[in-house]
Amino acid sequence: MTSRKYEFSWELLGDIAKGRPNLGLSTRLAVYRLMQFTFRDVLEQRLGSEKTEEIFYEAGKLAGSEFYKNALPPSEDFNDFVKKLQTVLREEEIGILRVEQADLEAGSFILTVSEDLDCSGLPELGYEICTYDEGFITGILESYTGKSFKVKEIDCWCTGDRTCRFTAQVVD
Repeated sequence: MTSRKYEFSWELLGDIAKGRPNLGLSTRLAVYRLMQFTFRDVLEQRLGSEKTEEIFYEAGKLAGSEFYKNALPPSEDFNDFVKKLQTVLREEEIGILRVEQADLEAGSFILTVSEDLDCSGLPELGYEICTYDEGFITGILESYTGKSFKVKEIDCWCTGDRTCRFTAQVVD
């Protein structure tokens, strides 16, 4: 088997401070969305909507897993884990996380992410678009719990809501 050209590793994020001494660590949200939605458009044209959604979910899941390993401090207590996750997501300006419901025994959660990167401020489209976020949350939860999860967005800015709401459920 040949080696992959773009296999992800955290090192691919590089030394941003060294590489961007004048422009710094941040860019505008519009630039992130420009990249995301042009990727989505090209993938959808070539592969169709369903396959594009699968790819974005899987990419989000990989990102969530890597984010958990590299950006979150360890925690054994669930409440402590949530507090640390909320802090890091806010500090990194990814979004404002809130846990609305948590049943640890059943592995069932309802979470909201406000001011998220993907859709806050977009026009109403009549459908949810935060597939990458679904995967991202999946990757984080699976990494923390060691269990498989299915995360689904149920409310979105693009459906008229002003926060994104997700259900997360352990799957067998």
